[in-house]
Amino acid sequence: MDSQDWDDRYAASELVWGAEPNRWVVGELTGLTPARALDLAAGEGRNSIWLARQGWRVTGLDYSVVALERAERLTADLPDEVADRLTWRHDDARTFPLPPEGYDLVLVAYLQLPADARRTALRRAAAALAPGATLLVVGHDTTNLTEGVGGPRDPRVLFTPDDVLADLAGAGLRTVRAERVHRPVAAEAGHGGPAGGGRDAAVDALVRLERPGPLG
Repeated sequence: MDSQDWDDRYAASELVWGAEPNRWVVGELTGLTPARALDLAAGEGRNSIWLARQGWRVTGLDYSVVALERAERLTADLPDEVADRLTWRHDDARTFPLPPEGYDLVLVAYLQLPADARRTALRRAAAALAPGATLLVVGHDTTNLTEGVGGPRDPRVLFTPDDVLADLAGAGLRTVRAERVHRPVAAEAGHGGPAGGGRDAAVDALVRLERPGPLG
């Protein structure tokens, strides 16, 4: 899908992915010391807003103008101390400029791209990490087609934890966690659909990595 396709999808309904943050984002990132964060493919901003509520200074990046306009409208309803921590940016996850100081957290949640584009985006995300920073990648796992509920039906945009680790081989990151996880579809709108065939959970790939070194 190109940026116009995503604009059309976001324009067709309100809050495509829901307002609540992704459960894996909350589970993996709660308790980290807030600093500078980048949310790649931020969409309408649900995870960026949650991070800002925790004290992070967040840049939410997406290549859908419609999604970012919606994120800005949501930001206008937030308390000033939260809204002031949020910056929305229209850019491409594969080519965005790298700040010299890096980010202390980079989040890549449900950026479903064909393998070559995914690899480019993930390596760009890794290059954006400051020393001691965390990279969290979450997405629809390949096995979700046969074992889970909802998500894209195109196997070319699905991936496994091993795919992520292969994409980032040689990037100098330490693996903290890399596994398939099951997400109840009733818990989150957008990522998943109605239960069918006796299955009531989506299968996600979850990979958490760190760049060695102290937080800068």
